Amino acid sequence: MSLLPNRQAVRRTVTTCLALPLILLAGTAAADGDGVWKGGENVYAKVCGHCHEGQVGPQLKGRQLPAAYISAVVRNGFRAMPAFPASFIDDNALQQVGDYIATSPAPAAKP
Repeated sequence: MSLLPNRQAVRRTVTTCLALPLILLAGTAAADGDGVWKGGENVYAKVCGHCHEGQVGPQLKGRQLPAAYISAVVRNGFRAMPAFPASFIDDNALQQVGDYIATSPAPAAKP
C-alpha cells in the first residue's frame, strides 16, 4: 500500500484550498458600497487579481485571451481554478472583466 494520497484526494484538497480564499474575498469584493461591480478593472482587482497577480494562477494580462474564453473558464473552472456561478459574478460583470483582460497590456517586467 502506498503512503502517497490518491490524486482525487490531492486535487480535492488543492481545489478547496484555492476556492476558500476566493469565496471569502467574494463577500468583500461584491460589497463595494452598493453591491454593484464598478467595471471589468474593478472585478479583476477585487477577485481575479488576488490569484492572477499573486503568482498562484497564470498571468492573464497581455495574452489577448478572447473574452469568450475567459467567460467559459470562469463559469466552468479549469484545472485548479474553481468555477464561479452567476450568483457569484453576474453575466454583465463577467463580460466586462473578460473584455478588460482581453484588452489589457502585459505588465511591465520586474527587474
